[in-house]
Amino acid sequence: MVGQPPEIGLVTYPGVQMAALLGMTDLFKVAAGLAQKGSQGRTLRVSHWSREGEGQALQRVFDTAVGASGNATVLLLPPALGEPMEPEGAAEYATWLRQQHASGVTLGSVCAGAFVLGETGLLDGRTVTTHWSFEPQFRSRFPAANLDTDRLIIDDGDIITAGGVMAWIDVALKLVDRFLGPTVMLETARILVVDPPGREQSYYSSFSPILSHGDAQVLKTQHWLQATAARAVDLKTLAAEAGLERRTFLRRFQRATGYTTTEYVQRLRVGKARELLQFASLPADAIAWEVGYSDPGAFRKVFTKLVGLTPGEYRRRFRIDSKAVEPF
Repeated sequence: MVGQPPEIGLVTYPGVQMAALLGMTDLFKVAAGLAQKGSQGRTLRVSHWSREGEGQALQRVFDTAVGASGNATVLLLPPALGEPMEPEGAAEYATWLRQQHASGVTLGSVCAGAFVLGETGLLDGRTVTTHWSFEPQFRSRFPAANLDTDRLIIDDGDIITAGGVMAWIDVALKLVDRFLGPTVMLETARILVVDPPGREQSYYSSFSPILSHGDAQVLKTQHWLQATAARAVDLKTLAAEAGLERRTFLRRFQRATGYTTTEYVQRLRVGKARELLQFASLPADAIAWEVGYSDPGAFRKVFTKLVGLTPGEYRRRFRIDSKAVEPF
C-alpha cells in the first residue's frame, strides 16, 4: 500500500540458520530505529514467514507491524545449516515464491537459500551466486543459471543472491541502503561494528527499479528486460512483450516506473557496467558492447551522466580483485 514502510520478509524453511534469521531481524530493527530519528522519519517493517504445517500456505508468524497486511517488498531466504534443501522440499516453496515475484516482490537468497530460490525457475539466464563449495551441486541442479561463485553479492534488481553463510550481513546492509539510504546504512554498520558492503558507496547507490506499482503488464516487461540484460529495447519489442499498443505502453511504463523506457534501460545497462568495471578485466570499450552499446562514446556519456564518474575513474576507485574476496 502507498505510504506503508517497505517490508522485508524473512522466509523460514527446514534447516534455516536461526542465527542469521534473528541477526537480520535485529540489524533491520537497529536501522529502522536510526532512520526514525532522522528528519524524514522513515522506517522498515520486518516479518518472518513460515508454514504452520505440511501443505499449508506460508504466512507471517512474526511482524513488527502487527495487524498490517499486503505483500512484502522483499522476501529473503536466509542461509541454511548443513546440505541445501532437496528439490522435493524446495519445490513446496517455489510456487508461492513465483507468485510473489510476479506481483512485484523482490526475492533474495543467502548461501544455500539459493537452492530454494532456484526451484522457482527464476534464476534461469540470471547471473547468481551461492557458497563456493556448493558450485558443482548448484550447476547440476540449475544448469540454466549463470553461476559466479567469485562474487559475494549479485544484485540484479528484482533478484539478489549472496555467497557465504555470513553474507547475510552484507545483504541486510545492502537492503538498508536501498530503502533507508546510505547514511543510515553506514551508521548501522558503525554501531554494530561491521564493515559495510565493499560494493556499496554512499553516493553511488545502485539502481533499484520500482516493482510494486501494480501494473502487471509493465512488470512483465521489467522482468523481461532484467532477464535479457536489456539488449532488445526497441519500442515495438517492449510493447509486444507487455501486450500493449505502443502509446499506451509508453504512458503506463512511465507512470508505473517513474522513467521513460530510454531512461530505465540506461540505468539497467549502467548498473551492469558498474559491476563489470568492478569485477571484470575487460576494457571499457568492450564493456560498452557487453551491456548493449555499439558506440563506446555514447556509453561513456551516459555512464558519466548517471554515475558522476567516467568509466575509467569508476574502475580506479572501486575495482575489486575477485581473487581477494573471501567466499564467506
